[in-house]
Amino acid sequence: MDLVSVIIPYYNKKKFINKTINSAINQSYKHIEIVIVYDDENTDDLKFINEIKKKDKRIVIIQNQKKEGAGNSRNIGISNSNGKYIAFLDADDTWEKNKLEKQIKFMNTNNLDISHTSYYIVDEKNIILGKRFAKNFFLLQELLKSCDIGLSTVVIKKEIINDEIKFPVLKTKEDFVLWLKLLENGKKIYALNEYLTFWTKSKHSLSSSTYQKMLDGFRVYHKYMNFNFFKSLYFLFCLCINFILKK
Repeated sequence: MDLVSVIIPYYNKKKFINKTINSAINQSYKHIEIVIVYDDENTDDLKFINEIKKKDKRIVIIQNQKKEGAGNSRNIGISNSNGKYIAFLDADDTWEKNKLEKQIKFMNTNNLDISHTSYYIVDEKNIILGKRFAKNFFLLQELLKSCDIGLSTVVIKKEIINDEIKFPVLKTKEDFVLWLKLLENGKKIYALNEYLTFWTKSKHSLSSSTYQKMLDGFRVYHKYMNFNFFKSLYFLFCLCINFILKK
């Protein structure tokens, strides 16, 4: 049975983290390690996290020396992981109990490097607000205009992460860059069309900031995809329109 490393960056999510970690601990797929990357210079929550660690010997805590941001915290978690597969789980999201079991079987059976699943959008009380249906992405052009991959749904082989293909330093959209870079480098992202993840829409999260998302959206295209100014604006406009249409 292949080891799966579950990477959880932590910053100011005390309200959610216990439920999130429980959803990883209670997976029907048991051969996992849970790597929590503590990314807060304020260590008030660290004692709380260490108490959670006592629940399961598979939990590992890494404490950043300075605030790195979610993207680079995931890079740090990946570098310190031991699994053949990397599974991403944000500190306020949760999984269905058989999520990893189904996804690893899907990937092993079809010899896949990357997969993602469909997911539910829920509020802080876990009430379902919407859902996103996973689909295959084989070409860069298929994903450029809309980020349609839920981070906490993704499982990826560790071997394909390297210095060129990793999370960039962005406050939001850092996962979008990674998916685009994977496709740009000829990788294919396959969909398991089952709703196995719950993505939490939090009122005060960075992902809820429209200004920040637009700023980082422009950087995705201009800085990381090396598009010119006007081409970057065009794709940012498409990204915004598609975001509105999905709401």
